[in-house]
Amino acid sequence: IESTKNTQQITKAMKLVSAAKLRKAQNNITNMRPYALTLRKVIADIAVTKKVTHPLMEQKAETKKVLLVVITSDRGLAGAFNSNINKYAETYYKQNAGGYETIDFLFIGRKGADYFAKKGFKAVDAITRLDKDISYDLASHVADRLMKQYLAGDYDEIRLIYNEFKSAISQEVVCETILPIDIQKTSFETTGAVAGFSVDMIFEPAPEQIIAQLLVKHFDLQVYRAMSESVAAEHGARMTAMENA
Repeated sequence: IESTKNTQQITKAMKLVSAAKLRKAQNNITNMRPYALTLRKVIADIAVTKKVTHPLMEQKAETKKVLLVVITSDRGLAGAFNSNINKYAETYYKQNAGGYETIDFLFIGRKGADYFAKKGFKAVDAITRLDKDISYDLASHVADRLMKQYLAGDYDEIRLIYNEFKSAISQEVVCETILPIDIQKTSFETTGAVAGFSVDMIFEPAPEQIIAQLLVKHFDLQVYRAMSESVAAEHGARMTAMENA
């Protein structure tokens, strides 16, 4: 009875810590989403009006080499948070291994790296210490590395697998293609004979310059958003798990 009471105190303390961290992480992600969405629309608008091309937006004729960036947490005791991601990534690999020349893994978070290391998978790299407050600098560093590898032709497609934060009790596994950048969603309707307004715009500076800068910022932000989603989802999952415990 005594040891059970002690365990209850520990789980309650962990729940309260996660609840406090969740509030901060939740504010961070809800404030970031509108900015990320609008930035993508601005890029799409410029691309549509001027038909500007950029290597980061060009669809490859054939996809042979894929990089999976798997985002998990460094610590456990968060229910099915990590196992859902690991199982999804493993299933994806098994289903698609025959269709591509190579599928490589880059792990952000220790739990994913450990799980696949036991299974004998060789990772390109593993970035840990995510439990500390993730920073835009860290995300930017990871994003720059991914962009360089993509532009160098090391990979034809880069996908992110992470837990998207829905609510404190709900997290959804998402597999998102981040390179090449998808610019389908514009802020104005350009289909049909009559557009909402003329798309013949004048840009200052040149649209090529704007696109080049915005695409880099957009990509950095998408990686940062995915990491922030994962951290918020982790705190939510841990809070629920400790409540149940």
